[in-house]
Amino acid sequence: MSYALLNSIHGTADLKALRPDQLPQLALQMRNYLIETLAPIGGHLGAGLGVVELTIALHYLLNSPRDKIIWDVGHQAYPHKILTGRLSGMPSIRQYGGLCGFTKRSESEHDPFGAGHASTSISAAYGMAVARDLNHQENQVVAVIGDGALTGGMAFEALNHAGAHDNKMLVILNDNEMSIAPNVGAMSSYLARIISGKSYTQAKDTAKRILVKLPGALDAAKRVEEHVKGMITPGTLFEEMGFRYIGPVDGHDFAHLLPTLQNCTHLSGPTLLHVITRKGLGFSPAEDDPETWHGLGPYDVKSGLPHKSNGKPASYTQVFADMLADMADTDDRIVAITAAMPGGTGLTRFTARHPDRCFDVGIAEQHAVTFAGGLAASGKRPYVAIYSTFLQRAYDQIIHDICIQNLPVTFCIDRAGIVGADGATHTGMFDLAFTRNLPNMTVMAPRDEAELRRMLATSLTIDGPVAIRYPRGNGYGVNLDDVTPLPIGQAEIIEAGEDGLVITVGTRARDALQAVETVRREDHQAMTLLNLRFIKPLDEQSILSHLKHGKPLLIVEEGIAAGGIGQQIATLALTSGWSGPFAHLAMPDAFPAHGTQAEILRDLNLDATGILARLRQLLA
Repeated sequence: MSYALLNSIHGTADLKALRPDQLPQLALQMRNYLIETLAPIGGHLGAGLGVVELTIALHYLLNSPRDKIIWDVGHQAYPHKILTGRLSGMPSIRQYGGLCGFTKRSESEHDPFGAGHASTSISAAYGMAVARDLNHQENQVVAVIGDGALTGGMAFEALNHAGAHDNKMLVILNDNEMSIAPNVGAMSSYLARIISGKSYTQAKDTAKRILVKLPGALDAAKRVEEHVKGMITPGTLFEEMGFRYIGPVDGHDFAHLLPTLQNCTHLSGPTLLHVITRKGLGFSPAEDDPETWHGLGPYDVKSGLPHKSNGKPASYTQVFADMLADMADTDDRIVAITAAMPGGTGLTRFTARHPDRCFDVGIAEQHAVTFAGGLAASGKRPYVAIYSTFLQRAYDQIIHDICIQNLPVTFCIDRAGIVGADGATHTGMFDLAFTRNLPNMTVMAPRDEAELRRMLATSLTIDGPVAIRYPRGNGYGVNLDDVTPLPIGQAEIIEAGEDGLVITVGTRARDALQAVETVRREDHQAMTLLNLRFIKPLDEQSILSHLKHGKPLLIVEEGIAAGGIGQQIATLALTSGWSGPFAHLAMPDAFPAHGTQAEILRDLNLDATGILARLRQLLA
């Protein structure tokens, strides 16, 4: 289709020049543009399709960047990027050197707050509203949060705080799962316009001034209002928290959305506008299966099918999920927990076989960990499957509720290391450093999917906290028959030699092996390659027995260098009296860019080529 109207929008000023009757056509073009542009590269499609009209309405009425629009998570910010001068960059989104897949302050002045993790928008928006008032300014502050992100306790902490004060701010609840309001129609939209309108609010304020002088009258009137509104709107909860509730409103109908949103911008104090949208609207596969189409790789526009993986081996996530389900077949103590990511962590497979033993707690990682602690204290063996970057949000609970009490909770840390297109907000670069320092914790990292299965079996033999980290992506297609537990704390010798020692963590072992084999074949240097397996307890005996005085020591780990296992091994080597050429390949004290996993590993010298180059430097 033609994108003439969309191509005329180079910024918000161009949008404001349109007539209101042109906005539906712009929405149609934007929706089709997103579907076609993301097809060859993938991305977060469904969320963006659901907020096209809402995004247009916000930028049509507000004046960004003076007015602040904070998008929770950022998955739904693709239309926002288009309207704020980044249309030409959309084919590069989440690609190496291209646009970020989330809002990013350094990318545009229209991104007032960076996002990538959920439930942060209301806190950030309230901070901006308070700062505005302290500075005696008058700009609008709007937070857009989905009903999924509202399952995170942090969102309610922010609502509780903001609702207790009079700072003007608008929270837009983008309800796309019908979890709060199952019905919306002309009557509810009409009521939302009336409730948000100037006449209603002035009458309410006048009545309040009169009734406050009559003992008990104001409380009685408030109860009557809440009772009446409670029969037609689901906003009593938000009203009780101090927010003026408006809605629900059809988020795809400009006739209802524009006037209601306009009214909300004139209201004082904290206001919540409840907008009903449909995730994936305009692309039937995304509408029918919103979880799959939330974020995915390349797909075919005509068939609506993701491109086939061409016979690639199973992913680490799939191998984990199948193994855990197998273990649960014979051990009824095993339960699985996820924080709103049953598909991403593979637990939909577990749920199919053990539906009564799989728990999705919502976007509530802190609760997930302490919930697991309660299960473990009652004789169960919980397995908490969470992405590395999200587990950071529950660090205190890991320490206080699990490790101090030495409870047998296993943390299955998915997406550990480089994740690729999602970039800094999703890179699992800290889990090695923050788990290996915890008393009572056993930490493991498999070099392939077969070792992942053995580590899961090993976890059941450990009566205490366990962390198993594994990467995003596919395994190597190795044989998966061996599921015998590993000897606790014992490293594996992959190659033996007398010319130096290479120590690896997790899947970096495969690339390190290529480097070691190349050095043996081309440079006639025989190195020992040690796969740690256990980061904690550390196999100090194996390390010391293979250190050769004056010979190189190279440590390779896909995690942050500061606080990583490399520092501990270096200290061990030096205190033992060893000296020789030394190098530590790890992630630097900086957040990585976004791109493919291969591109980022290359930039960090953590691929086979980088490891080989550093090894040859040490041997020179």
